[in-house]
Amino acid sequence: MALALGGGERFVAELQRAWDAGDAVLPVDQRLPDAAQQSLIERMGASVVADGTGRHRRRGGWPTEPGDALVVATSGSTGAPKGAVLTHRAIEANAMATSSALEVDPSTDRWLACLPLAHVGGLAVVVRALLTDTPVDVHDGFDAAAVEAAARQGVTLTSLVPTALARIDPSAFRAILLGGSAMPAQRAANTVATYGMTETFSGVVYEGWPLDGVELRIRNGEVQLRCPMLLRCYRDGTDPRTEDGWYPTGDAGALSDEGHLSVFGRVDDMITTGAENVWPVAVERILADLPNISEVAVVGRPDPDWGQAVTAVVVPTDPAMPPALESLRDAIKEQLPAYCAPRALELVKELPQTPLGKTQRWRI
Repeated sequence: MALALGGGERFVAELQRAWDAGDAVLPVDQRLPDAAQQSLIERMGASVVADGTGRHRRRGGWPTEPGDALVVATSGSTGAPKGAVLTHRAIEANAMATSSALEVDPSTDRWLACLPLAHVGGLAVVVRALLTDTPVDVHDGFDAAAVEAAARQGVTLTSLVPTALARIDPSAFRAILLGGSAMPAQRAANTVATYGMTETFSGVVYEGWPLDGVELRIRNGEVQLRCPMLLRCYRDGTDPRTEDGWYPTGDAGALSDEGHLSVFGRVDDMITTGAENVWPVAVERILADLPNISEVAVVGRPDPDWGQAVTAVVVPTDPAMPPALESLRDAIKEQLPAYCAPRALELVKELPQTPLGKTQRWRI
């Protein structure tokens, strides 16, 4: 069943109703144009749609398997979204591991879901609250004033992306899960940097350390993970896991001897310039802290001499006073090797992003 509803009590009620009936649920992003919503519902094969006017049957759908709980569209940060099929067992494993890591007490804690419910950042909050009998407030999207008001009224836990975190006072929350994009260099002590994806139903690595039941390994520089939170397959029936159950994330990273994970970015994002490898995320973190830069993405542009030229694509804080290339190069060379410094600067009005604020680097 497709849930074409905004955040609120009805969304939660319809989700629970579908599960009680043995149905799996596809949340549909209400910010998409109507045509895009219909296209998503068709591609994911929903047979029933619940929207603002009621429930409607549609032709052309096909069933999920017994035990399936959700079909969640991936973020589309690397291209067209896919539908991750998650079982009840997988989402329960995620909810229990998260609650254990945060030491959630249903008698004193209260969750706030204020990210889009069509994505795991918001949906996982609702699901873990339902599965652990923890109270939850569900907002129809992020509004800074409403989030701060909820904190004053007893909400203790929430999940945000860095762009939303920057718009509130985080001190009123006991803990804030952060995911979705590069972490800010400076953040409050009560924030938890998470690593995960739609295929794991939100974060399964907190501050670089895997949650209970999560295994990590590096193969050819790529992060792979194996855990009970993993998807069963994609909606088209393809299974991205290896024969022994490992999921190749497509992210480059490294593990310390103690098992701490560092993620460098997407494997395909690595820039090779003059035979040196540059990870865009490392450069972006430094440039993002400069006062005259609002947003930044670092990409490799074809270059006849260097193979690829490190290029900073910048949204300036003040278009009338954009940063100079030399100032960016100086900032990078203070912390990274000189070959990481951008050789070109491109000024833009905005960066293409997913609904959760992930930069769509493939569109730049």
